[in-house]
Amino acid sequence: MNVTVASAAIPVRGILGVRVASLRHGAAIAHLSRALQDRTFTKVTFLNAHSANVACSDKEFAEALDDFLVLADGVGVDIAARWLYGAPFPDNLNGTDFVPALIKATRTPLTVALLGAKRVNVERAAKQLAKIAPQHRFVVINDGFFSAADEPRVVADVGALRPDILLVAMGVPRQEMWIERNLGPEHCTMPIAVGALLDFLSGALPRAPEWMRRLRLEWLFRLLIEPSRLWRRYIIGNPLFLFRVLRQKLGGHGGEDRP
Repeated sequence: MNVTVASAAIPVRGILGVRVASLRHGAAIAHLSRALQDRTFTKVTFLNAHSANVACSDKEFAEALDDFLVLADGVGVDIAARWLYGAPFPDNLNGTDFVPALIKATRTPLTVALLGAKRVNVERAAKQLAKIAPQHRFVVINDGFFSAADEPRVVADVGALRPDILLVAMGVPRQEMWIERNLGPEHCTMPIAVGALLDFLSGALPRAPEWMRRLRLEWLFRLLIEPSRLWRRYIIGNPLFLFRVLRQKLGGHGGEDRP
């Protein structure tokens, strides 16, 4: 199965009705770098077990994902790919590592805008990105705690800047729905829904030790440091995700369980 995104055919695998790109890390970087160079409007997000569960219960969110290039994030979707297709995704393209790698790999100077998180965190994240990729200009648009009345101003600010990349950190599904409802080619080239990336970059949230990341246990580390907020996502959500994938497999839908 293939999907046409940013004028190129990309192999995809259906996970609970969401079409997820099946790409190596280098191929994903190259594809998105070409889209930036050609100024091809490309919306990007990442699918993990949690966002897949949200898509199962939120039809509008699931339909919005059809307009995104969706990258595979985490061990959950790899397990799903093994069960449904006999092999995991080629690489784990989690946004926390992939987005900084994309920005760093793009040598042509870009304007990268940041939107979301708390004010102090988004400002610190911009400074950290400037250290990682000094060839680019980083501009803070707004924190993520603006009101509905402020939204037209925020959208207008994005359009006035017309950044190459816009990092939107508002959590799932708000960030994807905000991009879907508000942004077009006249606003930016590549809006990317990045979840907690700005909090990680700012140092507000610690990353898991390297050995836990190698073992694909970063989700467990996050649960241990934020149990009251994340217990439902992982303790209930992970088994629910696997149950849904098993039901998809036994139902013979082969990745197409949503019209």
